[in-house]
Amino acid sequence: MHDLISLIRTVVAFAVVLGVLVFVHEMGHYLAARWRGVHVEAFSIGFGQSFARWTDRRGTVWKVAWIPLGGYVKLHGQERPQDVTEEERAAWQNGRTFHEKSVWSRMIVIAAGPIANFVLAAVLFIGLFMVVGKPIAEPVVGKVLPNTVAASANLKPGDIIESIGGVPVKTFLDVQHQVAPNPGKEVPLTVLRGQDLIMMRLKIGSTPNGQGGTRGELGIVEGAPRYQRLGPIQAVGQGLDETWTVGRQTLGGLWQIVAHRTGLNELGGPLRIASLSGQVAALGIASLVSFIAILSVNLGLINLFPIPVLDGGHLLFYVAEVIRGRPISARAQEYGFRAGFALLLCLFVFATWNDVNQLGFVRWVTQHVG
Repeated sequence: MHDLISLIRTVVAFAVVLGVLVFVHEMGHYLAARWRGVHVEAFSIGFGQSFARWTDRRGTVWKVAWIPLGGYVKLHGQERPQDVTEEERAAWQNGRTFHEKSVWSRMIVIAAGPIANFVLAAVLFIGLFMVVGKPIAEPVVGKVLPNTVAASANLKPGDIIESIGGVPVKTFLDVQHQVAPNPGKEVPLTVLRGQDLIMMRLKIGSTPNGQGGTRGELGIVEGAPRYQRLGPIQAVGQGLDETWTVGRQTLGGLWQIVAHRTGLNELGGPLRIASLSGQVAALGIASLVSFIAILSVNLGLINLFPIPVLDGGHLLFYVAEVIRGRPISARAQEYGFRAGFALLLCLFVFATWNDVNQLGFVRWVTQHVG
């Protein structure tokens, strides 16, 4: 019974997470198209056969399809005149087609999707910081790992680290900043345990940093964060900063993979997102909202990659059009889209294979077949 409830929660959470992200992304394209005078023929959440659809007074068909892995906005006259038949050209609404708009208008419509994802993330972070509070990782020991420097120094869960090497620390991040650059260094450590202030000396441990060197470590895990509610003005600043930080960390993580500093098994796909959605949903609404905000930044960044088929690929073609004074040839664009689609398909298959391995499905099948 517990497994069934967990499965239902995972499916529902995944549908909510993906539905919100896709809807906001496509709504960005939709609103920008309306602003630039382009008629939108269809707005779809999901792919394939639709199970719900309606047409608004402007003639846009809104639908929800069975395959929830994405969505799209169909822009009127998105194809160039030479790429369609005479009958299709005759049905175009003069002045409302995408292809006849200026290159700058087309760039605005395409860029609006990723921008909407960044805006969503910022709004969610701002709302969380005002309603729930911003998590403050205080320098509190949550767990002491066995056979580590911390265990040898008799540190205990609940201890509050006051200073390291004579430098006061206010957050757990301060602790990491003092420890990581000093592997093997002997330093004084001041800890508050209850009402007692304890002073000790210890030698910082070391662990490989994945770049051929080492970094310092104590062998402790941070405790539960404290939440501090922020006022509207402060929340806006902190929400924007958090959005920027998540984006920077995402790009940093991708660079670590590209530079072979971390393994390719870090790449995840829909199955891992679904699994994480269920786990995060079990922690509460605030955690799920935070998860959506983080994924929204990821989706916005990925869509800006200069890969044909993605929004970034379209923008790359438009930049080339601005530089050259004329569009890239249809054949070059077609080859680019084919290559981009093949690359994305390979990444999707690889990420899904990683997900299956991470979730233990392959091991389960192997054991039962064996």
